[in-house]
Amino acid sequence: MSKFGKKGVLVVNLGTPDSPNRGDVYTYLKQFLLDKRVIDIPWVFRNLLVRGFIAPFRSGSSAKLYKMLWTEEGSPLKVYGFKVLEELRNILGPDYVVELAMRYQNPSMDSGIKKLLASNVSEIIVFPMFPHYASASTGSVLDEVMRLMKKELAIPSIRMINSYHDNDDMLNVFVKNARKFDIDSYDHILFSFHGVPESQMKKTDRCNHCLKTEDCCQSISEQNQFCYSAQCHDTAFIIADKLGLKKEDYTICFQSRLGPDPWIKPYTIKTIEALAEKGAKRLLAFSPAFVSDCLETTIEISDEYNEEFQEWGGEIIDLVPSLNDDPDWINAIAKMIKN
Repeated sequence: MSKFGKKGVLVVNLGTPDSPNRGDVYTYLKQFLLDKRVIDIPWVFRNLLVRGFIAPFRSGSSAKLYKMLWTEEGSPLKVYGFKVLEELRNILGPDYVVELAMRYQNPSMDSGIKKLLASNVSEIIVFPMFPHYASASTGSVLDEVMRLMKKELAIPSIRMINSYHDNDDMLNVFVKNARKFDIDSYDHILFSFHGVPESQMKKTDRCNHCLKTEDCCQSISEQNQFCYSAQCHDTAFIIADKLGLKKEDYTICFQSRLGPDPWIKPYTIKTIEALAEKGAKRLLAFSPAFVSDCLETTIEISDEYNEEFQEWGGEIIDLVPSLNDDPDWINAIAKMIKN
């Protein structure tokens, strides 16, 4: 251990309601959607929209979905989060103090940072559980860290991990999980990432590059290094290459669209519909934007999309499991933190 003390690690995921009851879901949705990086419209209109419409009306339907997702141990995202935390503490050893936090709800980022500061750590390493940078996810986590830390008079060194979309150790876990399936038996492969509004992508673009051409996200350069879509494409290309897939074998698409504004295309549900119309019967789906199985994977893809695919004549959409508490994934986190 350094003579200046241990290193602190704050592992942060998006968050989950405290329970699947409507009241807790309402509280979670309100905190999440009031974040200016999630719905980036002026404060007054954002409050009217979230408090007056989205949270009251959506909390009921969302609560039903969370009840489908919930296990005896609780929300999978939080359950896996604590399992990762426990193993990460074992791997990193006594020179590190590791805490888990959620950007929204509990355990809160405020409580996590206070625990690290109470341990007199010499450095805080922030590890967002989002492989791809987006203003509404990683950007929001880093924003909140800075907001909380500016209250402190003694601020330790802070290192923030921005993205790790091309981390080989992480991607090998997705490949390992995919090889549990008979890949050749599927008509098509989907790489379905969480969507973001096109307007947010354009706002992060400092080089007048975003959406100027149809293939602007096909490779990463200095111009689009912070582009969420470009990072997602890079992840999919690497996994596909490791699995020996040809370009015609798979489609990169985006799910979880909210509201009438255009989001990144193609939309996953439209892609599934088009494949069904062409006669596809069996699809295999990755969801590499998520390191833990959650509402968007277990319910949205495996349940809702699967049901619609079958209504259009398909047979099954199988989901490649996320990283969850896989030991190789936890070792990958530890390596990124140490390096």
